[in-house]
Amino acid sequence: MTSRVYGIDFGTSTIKIYRKGHGVVLDERNIIAISDNKRIIAGGNDAFDMYEKAPANIKISYPVRNGVIADVADMTALLNFFMKRLSTGKRPGAADFIVATPTDITEVERRAFYDLIASSGLKVGRIKIVEKPIADAVGAGLNVTTAHGVMIVDIGADTTELSILSLGGIVLSKLIPVGGNKFDEAIKSMVKRKYNLYIGDKTAEYIKKKLAGAMPTVRGSVKIFGRDVVSGLPAEMEIDATDVYEAISEHLYTIVDASKIILERTPPEITSDIIDSGVYITGGSAQIIAIDELFNKETDLKINICRDPANTVVNGLGRIMEEAKLTSLANSLRTRALN
Repeated sequence: MTSRVYGIDFGTSTIKIYRKGHGVVLDERNIIAISDNKRIIAGGNDAFDMYEKAPANIKISYPVRNGVIADVADMTALLNFFMKRLSTGKRPGAADFIVATPTDITEVERRAFYDLIASSGLKVGRIKIVEKPIADAVGAGLNVTTAHGVMIVDIGADTTELSILSLGGIVLSKLIPVGGNKFDEAIKSMVKRKYNLYIGDKTAEYIKKKLAGAMPTVRGSVKIFGRDVVSGLPAEMEIDATDVYEAISEHLYTIVDASKIILERTPPEITSDIIDSGVYITGGSAQIIAIDELFNKETDLKINICRDPANTVVNGLGRIMEEAKLTSLANSLRTRALN
């Protein structure tokens, strides 16, 4: 490998980059602002600040949707933008790349991650792929190379990926279209219906972070601003945690039900390992209050909320790059059957 090695987690909501020997060097929103003449106005957190506020001549978009690359041109432009920034404005030098990809996607969708970097215009050495659940488990501090089975539930922005791992590979996996963005949409709909208030995505996300709970026992309230449905004028409302729970509970139970389906399909010997060590929950929405209580109530299993759950994948890529015994978990692109 070259002296520069980068691990990239192309998340729907955020993009995170780990540089070997330096740690996480980028953790920003995966969003880009482009003018009518295709000039990049801003990228990452700066572009997010403009979201829902930009004039018509500036397009602001998320290039990744449902865990896969939806807009190759925008994602390529944003990757080059970030890599140039990491090189302090100079043309980036030659580097190898390791990319985390979801498991339950098509080979064409997986190939898009590889081709994105290969055709980006960067000086690219080798490109390797790590399946996201494996990086996730490694980042959570688990030993995935042994015969001890592990269950990971990664609740992302657009999707939740549920996986059973053993011997450095994936035994079972399931990707469902439910994640943090679905919670935000449900909160927006609830606020409009119950409080007669239009709110934006950022406000819905703020409510989720402050009040979202997986059990009806969660209490609290926040004051928010929006536009009154009837008068059309700005208005202030106080939102209650009980209403937020009612709005998101259906989506939470969709994730729980998918977990039960995976467990029903899990080989008995691995099931005994999961009973012993429990289920590991990662992803940004793992921070929803009392989500471990909900999973425990519904599955009767020990539930582990991983430390720093939003960064387990990129931290896992870092460990795979830094620790010689884990480098075999990263592979060149290959075709294989998916569960």
